[in-house]
Amino acid sequence: RDPVLYRINHLPHHRTGTQWCIYPMYDFAHPIEDALEGVTHSLCTLEFEDHRPLYDWVIEHVDLPAKPRQIEFARLGINNTVMSKRKLRALVERGVVSGWDDPRMPTLCGLRRRGYTPAAIRSFCEQIGVAKVNSTVDYGFLEHCLREDLNRHARRAMAVLEPVRLILTNYPEGKTETFEVENNPEDPSAGTRPVTFSRELWIERGDFMEVPPKKYFRLFPGNEVRLKTAYIVRCTGCEKDARGRVTAVYAEYDPQTRGGNAPDGRKVKSTIHWVDAKTAADAEVRLYGRLFSVPDPDAGDFLREVNPDSLKVLTGCKVEPWLVDAKPEERFQFMRQGYFCADCRDSSPRRPVFNRAVSLKDSYRPKAK
Repeated sequence: RDPVLYRINHLPHHRTGTQWCIYPMYDFAHPIEDALEGVTHSLCTLEFEDHRPLYDWVIEHVDLPAKPRQIEFARLGINNTVMSKRKLRALVERGVVSGWDDPRMPTLCGLRRRGYTPAAIRSFCEQIGVAKVNSTVDYGFLEHCLREDLNRHARRAMAVLEPVRLILTNYPEGKTETFEVENNPEDPSAGTRPVTFSRELWIERGDFMEVPPKKYFRLFPGNEVRLKTAYIVRCTGCEKDARGRVTAVYAEYDPQTRGGNAPDGRKVKSTIHWVDAKTAADAEVRLYGRLFSVPDPDAGDFLREVNPDSLKVLTGCKVEPWLVDAKPEERFQFMRQGYFCADCRDSSPRRPVFNRAVSLKDSYRPKAK
């Protein structure tokens, strides 16, 4: 049958009023607009394959110099998210996310705000290729591409997200030392940076257990750990508040192990990061996860499958002082934590905010009780 090229509707248009009553159909307007704009290849998804004969016919019969081609390809699906613009718009309009650039959204502006680099997205697209069959790619592969890129290029930093104070009882009060820490072990040309060290430090709350399980090699009474680039310390105990929550961890440092190496050759199984309590800056850290709790939210009511734990906001985090001057979208690896970037909307020197782009693999996973 003959295709419909336009329809007549005697209703005012929001821009031209009642000047025209002819409304072109998509299949008629599409090739003409491509030719007017000088498009060489019109890339469409597979459902437009049946429309290509009409596209070609219109191009052959219009008096325009450009002769674009229509090429179809399969849609790309990524699990644990939705790609439909209609569904993404519903997430925005219902306030499930903060906007189109929410770092949990699979939009380019969302990925950019989260910390994804152009190189990582290009690598992802190049490796999965273009297909003629619809498929779904694991979200973890997108994260893998980002890790590969940022591992080579991101500057390292120490940040303590859930801090507890570590007090070195035999370290001289008032003394401060400076250590040179590499900015990127994958790139020697990135150089080093000075990091101060004193009697009181901030460490991760999860790096201490009073009664540890098996295969836990971090701080517990009687155990030794290496403070990144600094000293080997032995835990001697802790202090708790009235509720039993640990408020401080006590340890003694070995002054013969400056740089983290033991002259007697003894082995220390764990290295932890730290931040000097004297110079640390406060920061907000936003831990983003998968937006949906099931791999295929399109299979049912996607709004019912939103992951309630897709965003966790941590305040009072302790970071190296130079991080307060991070530029918007500047990316870092927080040692033992993951890759983060300075939020382009909310971060400022007075209130630095960092978004987690992707986590690192953790060698220790506590078993669920």
